[in-house]
Amino acid sequence: MTTIKEKSPLKSDILLELTSVKKYFPIKGGLLKRVTGNVKAVESVSLKLYKGESLGVVGESGCGKSTLGRTILGLEELTDGKIYFNDQEIQDLKRREKKKFVKEMQMIFQDPYASLNPRQRVGHALDEVFKMHTDMSTQERRDSVEDLLKEVGLKPEHYDRYPHEFSGGQRQRIGIARAIALNPQFIICDEAVSALDVSVQAQILKLLKTLQEKYDLSYLFISHDLGVVRYFCDRVLVMYLGNTVEMSTVSAIFNKPLHPYTQALLSAIPRPTVNAKKERVRLVGDMPNPANPPSGCAFHTRCPIAQEICKVEKPAFIEHEKDHFAACHFAG
Repeated sequence: MTTIKEKSPLKSDILLELTSVKKYFPIKGGLLKRVTGNVKAVESVSLKLYKGESLGVVGESGCGKSTLGRTILGLEELTDGKIYFNDQEIQDLKRREKKKFVKEMQMIFQDPYASLNPRQRVGHALDEVFKMHTDMSTQERRDSVEDLLKEVGLKPEHYDRYPHEFSGGQRQRIGIARAIALNPQFIICDEAVSALDVSVQAQILKLLKTLQEKYDLSYLFISHDLGVVRYFCDRVLVMYLGNTVEMSTVSAIFNKPLHPYTQALLSAIPRPTVNAKKERVRLVGDMPNPANPPSGCAFHTRCPIAQEICKVEKPAFIEHEKDHFAACHFAG
């Protein structure tokens, strides 16, 4: 894949802003099922997403990436913090007030087959979106669905087929069609291409880019594949154990990572040439239990440069270089 030229993240207005967002899952035990603790899936995440940009969210499995996306959309109840969309605080809106944001915020899931009803024709699945949110007639909805199918590279005759009659890439195109049906401003791509072959991944990413340019979409692109993130995104947010540890432009993250965790992730990327040599940063042990996170810096139990201060004092997520933020006492 060729790296897409990244855009300036400050060229346009803020679409989405998170302030100290937390998502805890209670642990219940005993006969009375009392809360005995919490799984701290997302811990004080703050970020800004600009109109028309793609912000990648990366990290190991279990770092809170998907939970963050689901919390933004309201699929998981927010524990604490604030979420602003187009300058409006949305986390405490009532169901009726929040309904209008359904049209503006959508999600593309990792498994396109699991997100489709196997007993329902795909045309009918897409038709439900218009039936629920518009006043179109039956024929108008049919025409709109067929236009949607063509928009994502499928054919109108696919309207009457069932999900099992499509390939994985075609199913993901259906998922994309459903996501863009109501002309949203913001789409969360939750591992949207991880289940696809590499050649199909490239086609889907190209489609997402084309739709972004055509409709001025903003993406929160959740992925574990750093190569895909480098190709697709403008900025990158790195998460570890529910915490944000680094955020900057793609070029800054990949050329000069400041946090040792980011350095370790990047060092694990396979090199395309035989003679390409770079020292591998190996992490010792597994990610700690989010129900009982370490004191101080969450990464200190695996960090190759950790010192005594890391065990007792949590580093602030601050700007070390222009538009380059990291949470590390020894960033760089």
